[in-house]
Amino acid sequence: MNYNVTGAEKSTVRITMNFDNAEWTAAIDKAYARTRHKYTVNGFRKGKAPKHILELYYGKGIFYEDALNILLEENYEKVLEEEKEHIEVVGQPSFELGEETKIEEGKIVVVAIVPVKPEVTLGAYTGIKITKYEYTVTDADVEREVESAREHAATSVDVTDRAAVLTDTVKIDFVGKVDGVAFEGGTAEGYDLTLGSGQFIPGFEEGVVGMQIGETRDVHVTFPDDYQSEELKGKAAVFTVTLHAIKGKVLPELNDEFAKKMGAESVEAYRERLRKRLEESAANRSRNETENAILSEIAKNATAEIPDAMVDSEEEACLQRVEYSLMYRGIKLDDYLAYLGSTREEYKKNFAEEAKRNIMHQLIVETLIKKEGISATEEELDEKIAAQAQSVGKDPEEYKKTMDPRQRSYLENDIKVTKLFEFLMANNEMVTEAKA
Repeated sequence: MNYNVTGAEKSTVRITMNFDNAEWTAAIDKAYARTRHKYTVNGFRKGKAPKHILELYYGKGIFYEDALNILLEENYEKVLEEEKEHIEVVGQPSFELGEETKIEEGKIVVVAIVPVKPEVTLGAYTGIKITKYEYTVTDADVEREVESAREHAATSVDVTDRAAVLTDTVKIDFVGKVDGVAFEGGTAEGYDLTLGSGQFIPGFEEGVVGMQIGETRDVHVTFPDDYQSEELKGKAAVFTVTLHAIKGKVLPELNDEFAKKMGAESVEAYRERLRKRLEESAANRSRNETENAILSEIAKNATAEIPDAMVDSEEEACLQRVEYSLMYRGIKLDDYLAYLGSTREEYKKNFAEEAKRNIMHQLIVETLIKKEGISATEEELDEKIAAQAQSVGKDPEEYKKTMDPRQRSYLENDIKVTKLFEFLMANNEMVTEAKA
């Protein structure tokens, strides 16, 4: 087999593979050996009929498709390995027979259209004005975290001597009607609802506040204009609600005993630990948003022909992140999509622009690292490995021996990316925007 590689449209290459008669004949023989068990011919046990008999009985082309697949199985990956310094494949190829193909003469030409990583044409990436985001942590932020922890540690008690208030969990029956007609999904019995959770449409939970046990009340609401049901968007509705039970929250007292349950020696030590965690989160958010702002500015003057295969792959990655987020909340993606009346493929298209942006940003990072000759030294890599080893309580040298090559590559790339953004921040006009 010989081949040649030529450029094609939109970040694809054409790999033209030429096979001679001997290779084609060998592939036919392999296809026969691999598939003969499928065929039955009178006078022969199943799978025992000679090749020429099967060709007479079922037609000359009986083994052509399998033979073509065998040629590709044995040769396509070899071509990619030989060309790995020149092309980086980013998706599945499509195959077609070349015009020069003459099957009866044993001349086979297969053309693979292969999506490859595109080159980026950069504009200005230094000397431009870019927003630098800085998030700060206030005492109020710390206190909100403290109160949130108390809320999570709260105990539930039955309430019988007062009306329902926000933060209570109430057991209710309700029937929803639009223009006097009950609608699908608007009726429930014995439903537990935490008031103030935002679980229902605006106005519903507030309408239940103030109800007494045993009381029935009409709650008037309007469905949002962007509500998922087309039939209910923007419609006024009346929910007839009957309240059966109220459970209130009792928050633990904020004292050293509570702090110890949270893993700190005192309330002040607990506050300091929360502050440190919030400051780390704020620093990460500041860095991430600033880096995104840098890449967004550079992308305005950069171009690349991004192949559809890369976009599809990144859309899938975006969808998987949504799936993981839903799983964390105990929701299955299939159930969520069914609720929206959408399919996986339809919903994935919502991420098209985000996917293209993510890909462009990654391409810019890779291109700039190469263009600026940014590298990671052994000393920097050893320091990074030592820090990671320490975080998991292991000896750096022992940890280094057990590292997967991909882990090492990841850390090396992390060093390069950090250096790149240090370079970009030093060589552009960074305008600080403080955020609370």
